Amino acid sequence: MFKIGDFAKLNKVTISTLRHYDAADLLKPVRIDDFTGYRYYSANQMPRLNRILALKDMGFSLEEIRCTLEKRMSDISFLLEVKEKEVEGKIKEERARLTKLRVFMDYCKQEDVNMEYDIIIKKVEPLKVAGVRDFIPNYSEQGHLWEELAGYIGKSNAKIVPPCMVIYYNVPEGEERVDCEVIEPVQGLIESNDRIKIKTLAGEEQMACVVHMGSYGKLHLAYTAVLKWIEENEYSITGPHRELYLMGEWDCKNEEDYVTEVQFPVSK
Repeated sequence: MFKIGDFAKLNKVTISTLRHYDAADLLKPVRIDDFTGYRYYSANQMPRLNRILALKDMGFSLEEIRCTLEKRMSDISFLLEVKEKEVEGKIKEERARLTKLRVFMDYCKQEDVNMEYDIIIKKVEPLKVAGVRDFIPNYSEQGHLWEELAGYIGKSNAKIVPPCMVIYYNVPEGEERVDCEVIEPVQGLIESNDRIKIKTLAGEEQMACVVHMGSYGKLHLAYTAVLKWIEENEYSITGPHRELYLMGEWDCKNEEDYVTEVQFPVSK
């Protein structure tokens, strides 16, 4: 048998770790000397300790580890699969967080460079469109609406006339979802159904417009510019704003080549 210090050294763990596992009923010494209080461990306990350390390193809690120690490895395959999916989810979250971090770093650099946008006021004519409107969890989760719209138009005799666009509507206070309508301008014969609406999109006498060159991750810079311009020039926003996708992933290999126009209906 080994004293606790020797056992810890042999297994490359600390004495406090072994004491913690003892208190948690994971790995108890085989004997405690009644007189000295010394704790003794056996070499036969090393496989158990190795399993504890391996499971802990994979992200299992001590309670989860306790439930698996008396089982064969083949019997805990389901738990390992659950942990695998959990880790994959965390990796996905961290990748998304890393993307946001890099975008924000870019934003800080852009602020230093003082990116300039040209804001213009223009008239927008009425337009025949097909659109589907729905609530989505966030701005990026609208792909299924585009697929639904394109699939319906594809079954008709209508022709899509670029550019496509999204209209973002105001939502009631307390509503956390995004109210958006994805739209394709169309020509030809096509009828509405319960979801897809064929209509004439109203024109606007005055649209404050800004064109953004680059990835969607930097689109907030264009929004900042046009909203600041609207405020400084004492205009009021009179309706939902639009994003027109002049060039995107369908005809550009590089995100920095995307061209997006943001439009806000305004009046004095």
